[in-house]
Amino acid sequence: MTSPPSTPLEADYVIIGGGTSGLVLAARLSENDSSRSVIVLEAGENLTDDPRVQTPALWTTLMGSEADWQFQSTPQAALNNRVIREAQGRVLGGSSAINGQAFIAPTKAGIDAWDKLGATGWTWENLAPYYKKATTLQLPDEVTRDHIGVSWVDPEFNGNSGPIKVSFPAVKESPLAKAWVDTFQEMGYGCTADPFSGVSTGGYSNLSSVDYEQKQRSYAATGYGLPAMERRNVRIITEATVQRIVFSTEESGATATGAEARIDGQIVTIKARKEVILTAGALNTPKLLELSGIGNRQILDQYSIPVIVENQNVGENLQDHLMTGISFEVKPGIATGDPLLRQEPEAIKTAFQLYSEQKAGPMTIGGVQSSAYMPLMAFLGQPEAKLAYFDSFPPDLSERDQVIRDIYAQENEPTCQMFMFLAQANLHDSGKSFVGQKLLPGNFLSLGIIQTLSFSRGAVHIASSDPTVSPIIDPRYFSNPLDIDLMARNLLSLERLDSVKPIADYLVEGGRRNHPDAFLTDLESAKKYLRDTATTSYHSSGTAAMLPREKGGVVDENLRVYGTKNLRVCDASIFPLVTAANPMSTVYAVAERAADIIKGAQ
Repeated sequence: MTSPPSTPLEADYVIIGGGTSGLVLAARLSENDSSRSVIVLEAGENLTDDPRVQTPALWTTLMGSEADWQFQSTPQAALNNRVIREAQGRVLGGSSAINGQAFIAPTKAGIDAWDKLGATGWTWENLAPYYKKATTLQLPDEVTRDHIGVSWVDPEFNGNSGPIKVSFPAVKESPLAKAWVDTFQEMGYGCTADPFSGVSTGGYSNLSSVDYEQKQRSYAATGYGLPAMERRNVRIITEATVQRIVFSTEESGATATGAEARIDGQIVTIKARKEVILTAGALNTPKLLELSGIGNRQILDQYSIPVIVENQNVGENLQDHLMTGISFEVKPGIATGDPLLRQEPEAIKTAFQLYSEQKAGPMTIGGVQSSAYMPLMAFLGQPEAKLAYFDSFPPDLSERDQVIRDIYAQENEPTCQMFMFLAQANLHDSGKSFVGQKLLPGNFLSLGIIQTLSFSRGAVHIASSDPTVSPIIDPRYFSNPLDIDLMARNLLSLERLDSVKPIADYLVEGGRRNHPDAFLTDLESAKKYLRDTATTSYHSSGTAAMLPREKGGVVDENLRVYGTKNLRVCDASIFPLVTAANPMSTVYAVAERAADIIKGAQ
């Protein structure tokens, strides 16, 4: 539906944002009780029938498209003043509709840190069941399982009846997926446990949110949204851009009575009988809070927005994962995705034919299939030296800083996620995605890295009282010098994988790389490479943190916005600490738990 309704829009729950979290909540709040009504307002279109969304390999074509808000950062001083494109889904299903589909587990220590920081009850023990509730694990045939080395799979930690299908890539014809697993085994870093146990390190083949039978993206719109739309008590309105949340105010707090949205050129008020739930994502949620009068008084006054709730924490605590990678030339005959990324007609024709006729080939594979949670290799077996290293960087005296240091001090906790991408990844060229016209000829293998927990913090705030104006996004990447030093040390460890068998057997010795500075020699050269090439992983989090208000919080442990009676937030903006890797799995789990919290409150 895109046109304004002839009858007034009203429901028990008005959900702002039909993305990953919003559709989970719509489905769960409307199930088993037809008297409980839900309206979802989504700014983007319904693209569930669009091949770009359905086909796992076409995710790169969605970056910068109409399905992306197309945000960008302010110039980042520590990244040579580069402006970084900050993709966020503007489509039914949100970022789960446009991302690379990597379905990565967080760490137990990282989730338990939420509770330690003040998000009472948000522990690994309490959240773990909801990863299972959200998913159905689809295992490949035995030959593929042996090839990609997934003997560690433990049914105790994986779902078998959830809406989101997760699977391993069908890559038994590719030697590189097996080489990844075997290389980490050779280094003594084979996968120690099922990653969804929360306590796993080492190299492994990771899950993707891909339906193994259909070989199509499985995401919030297909898993939760479409089934919910069949119910009489659910209404999902696409191309409905929310302008602000409407409140009535009294001394005891503000009551959210609904939302104003632009639908087909008209401003329409949608009324909420019970609650308004904001699920607009980590970059849009603080923008909508501020446009609605919740935020830092100085910012609101600047744009003549009446203050409903003064809270200077709104939009602060922005966290992300910086990533970079090195692309290594592979030996002749090793198939990679480079011809597709170079958009070579014959390669595209063959790949589409394989996909349409057999549901096979490179089109069935998303962004990353091979990952590794790795500790700081430079100080292995040297706990005192590692502590001295961290102590050489003055702490910022925040509780959050100390919590991250405590996690990193543990011998088996990862400080980075390494990953493999089966093609060139020229991040420095476009900042948009991996696709581009500047790709080198030949075939490449990219080894990438992200830092699991960042010490740097940024902010996102409105730039105008006009809802159509994008927010000001300043992640302040590498503003804490410990981040670039730590990432540079891990990057040096990553580069050395090119000399470890069996990965080394597939690389051209002394072969080409994707960047003139990619031949690293020491810590300073690694830092230079990071300043030149590091970019976002599109994992923005933390901008409406679930913390005590005096500790930087915007919402309480029940996700209710401080100073309001019935406004909640449920998306990655509430994460007190960014997850150790790709946050999608945790966004699903948090939304599943939030649905139980909301239903329990009624």
